[in-house]
Amino acid sequence: MIETTRTGVPLELGAYRQAFREWLAGHAAEYGTALDASEDEVFSRGLTLSNSMWRAGWKQMGWARAVGGLGGGPRHRATYYDELCRAGIEVPDTDLSIEVIGPALLHYSPALAEQYLPALLAGEESWAQAFSEPDAGSDLAGLRTRGIVATGGDLVVSGQKVWTSHGHLAQRLLVLIRTGTAESRHRGLSAVLVDAEDPRIVRRPLTFANGKKELSEIFFDDVHVSQGRLVGPVDGGWKVAMHMLQYERGMYAAQRQAWLTLRLRQLIEHFNVVGAQPGAGAAIARAWLRLQVVRARAIQTVRRLDAGDEVGPDSSADKLLLSSAERAVFDAARFAEDSAFTFDASDAPWRDGWWYSRASSIFGGSAEIQRTLIADRVLGLPRSDR
Repeated sequence: MIETTRTGVPLELGAYRQAFREWLAGHAAEYGTALDASEDEVFSRGLTLSNSMWRAGWKQMGWARAVGGLGGGPRHRATYYDELCRAGIEVPDTDLSIEVIGPALLHYSPALAEQYLPALLAGEESWAQAFSEPDAGSDLAGLRTRGIVATGGDLVVSGQKVWTSHGHLAQRLLVLIRTGTAESRHRGLSAVLVDAEDPRIVRRPLTFANGKKELSEIFFDDVHVSQGRLVGPVDGGWKVAMHMLQYERGMYAAQRQAWLTLRLRQLIEHFNVVGAQPGAGAAIARAWLRLQVVRARAIQTVRRLDAGDEVGPDSSADKLLLSSAERAVFDAARFAEDSAFTFDASDAPWRDGWWYSRASSIFGGSAEIQRTLIADRVLGLPRSDR
């Protein structure tokens, strides 16, 4: 007999996958999003999808009971994303931040997680990760946003963040601040959960080359935050950030490869409508092969996360493989017949994807940084004096 949760969702991973797949077969049409939908519509529908899947019990698998989940772990969550995309449903953008912030909050501040995380998981709120700064993108240890202890014990946060994904739409921000001296580098950082709608916070969306407003810059002007909102201890933010990065690179690869596989299927359907230039088949085959490499690697990484391993710098390989696969998928889209890719309105979503894919080797840590991490900390290669 298959063991199930109180909502009737199977606990065993294989049974969960099969039951979810069968359920989606009868419900997928309710949650589809058109390729040419506006970014506001995509974001809103993502929250609606999350809320529906949470209430149905499917999304509760993989999360601790303390935050409203049904048990299980990262393998259940990766299966959830996989089956959504297999059914033609896009992974909501809000789920990308959930996978980065949620595990860290549970690990370092379980009381905060119990209080605030359920609303995020259920699609009732959206959160964002505010780490990068104008002068400290890949160099997190060099960030300058300050958190000074004021009279009464609150932290007073001042500074600027940039490249914050959906930061202008978020209700809460997980912010990395400097509580130590400038010279303390990574030893003087702290992580804190901030209410994004504080009047002393200014958020401005940034426009991509494709016209999308996914990122934002955020200004903090003496924002008072209780020390009870610290994630981990004072000056312990570096460990929190490193814990988050293994999910940002590892679990994100699992999510993104599922989404890219959906996009590749949609691209083949698109070619059947608009036609394709010679070489399109070979380009699609190259993209598919690269996605299979990412998938194999992501399965390995998710299993390690599920087992409680510290993946650490090994996740840099996931990031590199993923950025290569993403570019390959949208490079294949350029084989649309004649000038359709450049000028035809029906190709606008594919042009947007192509523009976005150009940045895939930069965000989340550039490809050069990832290769350096692999060389230094995974392979142990000797440093060059030149």
